[in-house]
Amino acid sequence: MQLVVLIKQTFDTEEKIAIENGAVAEDGVKFILNPYDEYALEEALRLREVHGGSVTVVSCGSARAAEALRTALAMGADEAALIAQDGLPDDGYAVAALLAAAVRELVPDLVLAGLFAVDRGAGSVALQVAERLGLPHASAALKLTVEAGSAGAGSGKGAGDAPAGAAGAQAPSGAAWGGGGGRIAVVERDTEWGVETVAVPLPALVTAQQGLNEPRYPSLPGIMKAKRKPLRQLGAAELGLGADDLAPRTERVALLAPPVRAAGRKLSGTPAEQAGQLAELLQREAKLF
Repeated sequence: MQLVVLIKQTFDTEEKIAIENGAVAEDGVKFILNPYDEYALEEALRLREVHGGSVTVVSCGSARAAEALRTALAMGADEAALIAQDGLPDDGYAVAALLAAAVRELVPDLVLAGLFAVDRGAGSVALQVAERLGLPHASAALKLTVEAGSAGAGSGKGAGDAPAGAAGAQAPSGAAWGGGGGRIAVVERDTEWGVETVAVPLPALVTAQQGLNEPRYPSLPGIMKAKRKPLRQLGAAELGLGADDLAPRTERVALLAPPVRAAGRKLSGTPAEQAGQLAELLQREAKLF
């Protein structure tokens, strides 16, 4: 199988974030491979162990993102590609366009990505890539297996009898390239109504939810080998994309730190008086009703 994993470099989730001039200050901040992308990468490595093939990791970002790609290579990925984002819009639509152009050249059997990036939390880029490539996709995977195809490929039945076409499990929106070897991806996915099982024909895209697996740590031999593995550098022009293809669709108007948490307040009086004070505070200050 030819497997592609979309990854992103993000802030360490344990870092104390400071906002300066409407942006997150990056000085002295530790950057890591997005945790949800680690689940996607681990699953790709396990599928390669079963089915053979290769794993290619692709990221879009600054030159610093090469560190995350090297981490992925040390974990066991075979090749990596970094799409330079310097000078380009920091917008999900533009990033999806760049990633889709790079993935199209790789002609994978299966594309994996994290459910969302912990720094933005939008969870839309990978699914935009699937739509651009005309790939069926299933999100929030808790279990993933690749099996021989069947007549029922592309249909799914989940807990609670979710309606057909439910968000997160979609049929192809356009003509996808060939490949997949007639196989299907059977995905148990996390939904609001419980665990849903869907089957999508390959090639396809799947996003990983926490609990899909336990990512491995890079070994010392893996870290040494990663230095010799290929890491391609790509640009928008090299991928055949111009300014019109990358025009942003969103605009960040403000980035604010959460308000400082106020100290607790102690209510006095009889239980009835305390209940009255609490109701008044919930209405007047918390504005809950």
